[in-house]
Order: sequence, then C-alpha cells, then structure tokens
Amino acid sequence: MDGISTRLDAKLLYRRLDGLLAEVEGPRPRKKIMESFLGDFFGAFRDDLRLAGGLLYGPRRDDLELLGEIGELRGVKAPESVDPTLPPLRLVYQHGLYIFADPSDANAPASFGLLASGGAAGVAIGRRPHRYVMFLLLGTGWVREELDFTLNTVRAALGSRMVEERLRGGIIEAAEIQQSLLVEEPPTFNGYEIAARSLPAEEVGGDFFDFLPFDDELLGFAVGDASGHGLPAALLVRDVVTGLRMGIEKDLKVGEVFARLNRVIHRSNLSSRFVSVFYGELEANGNVVYVNAGHPPPLLFSRDRMVELQTGGTVIGPLPEARFRQGLAWLELGDVLVLYTDGILERRNRAGDFFGRERLEGVVREAFGQPAGVVLQRVFEAAREFGKTRHWEDDATVVVLRRQA
Repeated sequence: MDGISTRLDAKLLYRRLDGLLAEVEGPRPRKKIMESFLGDFFGAFRDDLRLAGGLLYGPRRDDLELLGEIGELRGVKAPESVDPTLPPLRLVYQHGLYIFADPSDANAPASFGLLASGGAAGVAIGRRPHRYVMFLLLGTGWVREELDFTLNTVRAALGSRMVEERLRGGIIEAAEIQQSLLVEEPPTFNGYEIAARSLPAEEVGGDFFDFLPFDDELLGFAVGDASGHGLPAALLVRDVVTGLRMGIEKDLKVGEVFARLNRVIHRSNLSSRFVSVFYGELEANGNVVYVNAGHPPPLLFSRDRMVELQTGGTVIGPLPEARFRQGLAWLELGDVLVLYTDGILERRNRAGDFFGRERLEGVVREAFGQPAGVVLQRVFEAAREFGKTRHWEDDATVVVLRRQA
C-alpha cells in the first residue's frame, strides 16, 4: 500500500479506526472520551504497531495532568503533572505527531521522566486550550511508516470529532478555517528564543499571531487584533492573515504591502470593522524592520531601558487609503521584545480596574534574563491572577522574542 507496509493493511486499518471512533460519538465529556480511547486504541493496535505502553496527559489550568497510563512503562512512575513548555511537548505541539527514534536525544521524553528509555511517539489531539497529548512507548520491531500513517490518521479523525462535539453550525466552519490558517507553535530561529500564546474569549477569536520564515537569516512575525470577537472577527482575521502571507515577500517594502492590504479590507463587507496589526522582520544580526498599523506598541526591553515600537500608521480597514511608514529597532544580546493585544491590558479585576501596561512592564522586568517561555508564562499568570475568577472578556495574545545572550 502507498506509504504503509503490507504488514498493516490500510483498508483494515480504516475499518478498525472507524470502530474505535464510533465509540467517541455521544455527549460524553472530552476527558472521558480521551481516557477510554487510550485503552481502546492500545488494545486494538498494540501488536501491529509494536507498542509497549502509553501515557495520556490532558489540559489543566497551567499544566498537563496525567489522565491514564497503560501497558509496560518499564518500572518508571509517570509524573502526575508536567510543564507544557518541556522540549518533547513543544516538539509534539509543533508537528502534531513526533516520533522520538533516539532515546538518548536530550529532547526525548525519557530525558524528562515522561517515559522509560526506548523509542516513543507523541501525538497532540485537539487544539489549545482543549489539547491532549498521548505518548506511546515503542517496543522492538516498530516501523516508522506504519506509526506515521496510523497516528496521523488518529490525530486528524479524533481531533475533528472533538471539534464537532464542541462547536455547532457555522462556528464549526469558522473554527476549522481559522485553525487551518493559524500557527500554534513558533518556528525555531537560530540565536533567538520565541514563545507565543493566544487565548480566545470565545470558541473563535479575533486575535492572531503568525510567523513567516524566509530563510536562516530572516524571520517575519505578526500580531493582530480584529475589532470584536467571535465569528465576524474570525472572518476578518482570515482575510488579514491570508493577505499578509500572499503580499509579504523578501526585500519587498512592507509599507506598500500594508497600503494594499488596507484597500482590500476596506472594500470587503466587513469594512465597518477594523484590525490592528504589527508586522516585523527580524534579521539574525538583531536588526528589526517593522510597521505598526494602529496596534498597541510592542515593548523592547534591554537591561537599562525600554523602547516602544510605534512607527507605522492607522488601523487597517476604516479608511479607503492609508499610508504606512517603516520603523527600525535593534535587539542586543539578551534583549526581549514583547508583543501583546488589548486583551492583556484590559483584563479587569473585581473592582473593575485594568491590568494595564504598567503591570505588564513590571512583570517583564522581573522576568528579564529568563527564557522567552518563562516570560510568556509569567505574563499570563499575572494577568490571570489579577482577574481572579473573572472570565476573559477579550481575546488575549502575547508573543515574546528574546535574543540569546
């Protein structure tokens, strides 16, 4: 069969998977669905895929909790909770499916106590904040092509069922379109640490972040916030992200791209709405060329100063014609650039006070010198704690870029 060995027949695989996925139907909570699926899948495919054991982790407030384990873990006790920023988890999130063929790899799950030594496969199912991770410990004789084919099929099918259980009608289509466009994990860029997170107030949101890797020497990055949230904002985000990706090219003047994008958005049926966008191009040597189209200015922190990246123009959409200027910035070794949306600043406490930029600056200052992922986590923790049990009233997004010292 194409892409899969004859030991595991593709038609038979689909029949067996259909049988397993049929058990997912119904009104059961996602957590229960995933817990039962681990056992059913392991029992059905243990021999064919040469599986030795498995672990299932599910989302909790700030980490992942152990939901189930099965098979032989070779005497290793799985941790009850794990940090989602651990290297093996980030690899799984970035790729959806990641096979750790070399157990001695410093990024392998065994290096962090998630599994005993040996080959392993990690599968991310669902989307943040409803994302689950299944780690499978591999026995002798496993075949990469079979694992890749089977686990990717499981990931896509089960993820789709979970989305359908969560969303209905037109929101399903909007969420699928948006999720197909937006990245979940930032790319790697030599000499820099990058961390990003977007928390929608509804099932689909009006915030986005995006990355455009040109080559090893140049990385494009963007953060935006469409007015409102829900379906209309999601559609506007779709148009803006698509327009940026189609318009931005290496060595092209970014201000001209934004002027054209503004005209396109203005002519659309959503011209009564608007979107703020910050786009920058980071060179490996630390140079940043950027345009800020009405977005809250990103903050560039050095050890003894802070700079706002304000140069650009107005928000995109309301005006038929708009001009945008390019700004320049520079990241020294150890500098941290923090991009954010209004949802962070306008997080309110019970008294109605805003989290505000002063508190954001204070959090970043206290975390200065820490890895980008730590800075990101501290910002969300501080904003969440400030609002206590209040729901997020607006989408909240933070991107942190740190030039390694």
